[in-house]
Amino acid sequence: MKMKMKPESSPVPTSSQASEPLDLVPVRHWERWVAAFVVVLAVALAIGQLATNPRFQFGVVGQYLFSSPIITGVGLTLELTFGAMVIGVVLGTLLAVARMSPNPILSGISAVYIWFFRGTPVLVQLIFWYNLAAIFPHITLGVPFGGPHFASMQANSLVTPLAAGLLGLGLNEAAYMAEIVRAGIVSVDHGQTEAAQSLGMSRAQTLRKVVLPQAMRVIIPPTGNETISMLKNTSLVSVLAIAELLYSAEIIYTRTYQTIPLLIVASIWYLAMTTVLSIGQYFIERKFGRGYRRESSGPRMPWTRRPAPALSGTAELAEVK
Repeated sequence: MKMKMKPESSPVPTSSQASEPLDLVPVRHWERWVAAFVVVLAVALAIGQLATNPRFQFGVVGQYLFSSPIITGVGLTLELTFGAMVIGVVLGTLLAVARMSPNPILSGISAVYIWFFRGTPVLVQLIFWYNLAAIFPHITLGVPFGGPHFASMQANSLVTPLAAGLLGLGLNEAAYMAEIVRAGIVSVDHGQTEAAQSLGMSRAQTLRKVVLPQAMRVIIPPTGNETISMLKNTSLVSVLAIAELLYSAEIIYTRTYQTIPLLIVASIWYLAMTTVLSIGQYFIERKFGRGYRRESSGPRMPWTRRPAPALSGTAELAEVK
């Protein structure tokens, strides 16, 4: 005969035991303190080398930091950056729309453009535009295949070094912006397009008033990164003898043989400009991210720290074990 044993019931805590506070012991993470000590020691050694090595010539750095050629180069760097980004954003948006068009001709031309300009180095493209006159000495406007010509101009006078820099940087950037904009458009739910079409909106109105405003939260972060990258890529136009920031520093240290101090000057200005762009990107991301995430989970500045969520009950016990 089998006898069933009655399972023992767990003791029910009394009211005095339930109200007794738990003795919580925080977890010790000694490896974090060791890693932090190593990093602080390395930073201290680096700062010590910078402060005590006379070969950096920080006096020369201060002398040229706000000199007239450097300030002029900073202004030209900003002009190249924003001019190339305007070309890239406008043309990239058109390429993205054409890439998603049901028309196979538009879609194919856009795909070939993106393939070509993303597949060749931007430095090669800059040199090509600078030497365009070797292929087309004269640029004419008119009816092709033997038709009348309305205007003609020498390529050297039309494609100046500055124009070659803008074309090379802007057309290359358009290929990357096309993929960024296309990714943003694809991220919008298709139901938004169907709802807009049910209201009688055309394809252009749907894209302009419904799809693109919602896609901006996906487009803005990589566009900010591309702008910062473009600011640094403007240094490539120094091969075209354009007096932007790096080339202005090169002109000075070629004459004075103070290479390292002038490179430090250029680096300080690049860091300052990228910092300003990063702050602007942060506020633009926060503006377009409203309504899609909680305020506490939005984009943060690099030096801010997100507060840890409050724990209670079982979650608190699991955290401290």
